[in-house]
Amino acid sequence: MLSYQHIYHAGNLADVQKHALLCQVLDYLTQKDKPLSYIETHSGRGLYDLGSDEALKTGEAESGISVLERAFAPGHPYRQRLSEVRARYGDAAYPGSPLLAALCLRPQDTLHLAELHPQEHKALAETLSDWGAHVYKQDGFQTALALTPPTPRRGLMLVDPSYEVKEDYVTIPKHLLAVSRKWNVGILALWYPILTSGAHVQMLETLEGNHPDHLRHEVRFPPVRDGHRMIGSGMFIVNPPWGTAEAAADITRIFKGLK
Repeated sequence: MLSYQHIYHAGNLADVQKHALLCQVLDYLTQKDKPLSYIETHSGRGLYDLGSDEALKTGEAESGISVLERAFAPGHPYRQRLSEVRARYGDAAYPGSPLLAALCLRPQDTLHLAELHPQEHKALAETLSDWGAHVYKQDGFQTALALTPPTPRRGLMLVDPSYEVKEDYVTIPKHLLAVSRKWNVGILALWYPILTSGAHVQMLETLEGNHPDHLRHEVRFPPVRDGHRMIGSGMFIVNPPWGTAEAAADITRIFKGLK
């Protein structure tokens, strides 16, 4: 399905958790003088206008990044990237994970981004044109399997699907297991929604059985509107690097400050 467009949800509380942790991990990885590969399977358009009709329609950024940004220390890599994006694109600009990754990475690193939605792919290619990213208009999991193990072998893969299809909760663990068998040193980071239906529970049980070396981080928050089924956000990270648990604990502390 190709109906999902993240502009309606950009900058929401789930984005804050996911993007803050992603920036922290990439900041740690780039401190070592070794090149790395970054792969993203469901990239979206990379850059969002929080003043657009779509974003204003849901108002999710108003209860997300607008509330929590100042809770991060000025030197936090997520907050630094947000400042860089606004300086370049304007005050209403919000970066998706591909642009955050591009800003975190160095010239010696490699950026691989997959996006199947035609309009989102076109916008992604335009936004990331200055960073020399490899942008693919094809299925993200097929791209991941084709690219792994990447060169350089050191690196991270972000899996951030929309979960529009219920079968995703069954097929995603299979995809991650296949990638990890080809790329056993890769850091694999999966975002998932925490839903009132509990649809994520069985998926996580399977993931934990497949990947003993993992970190699972979750935050909870009220539904953004009546009837909304998402009540939290999670990240499941295979082969988490040093310091990830501490970075996740800091994000938990910030979310506990929500009123």
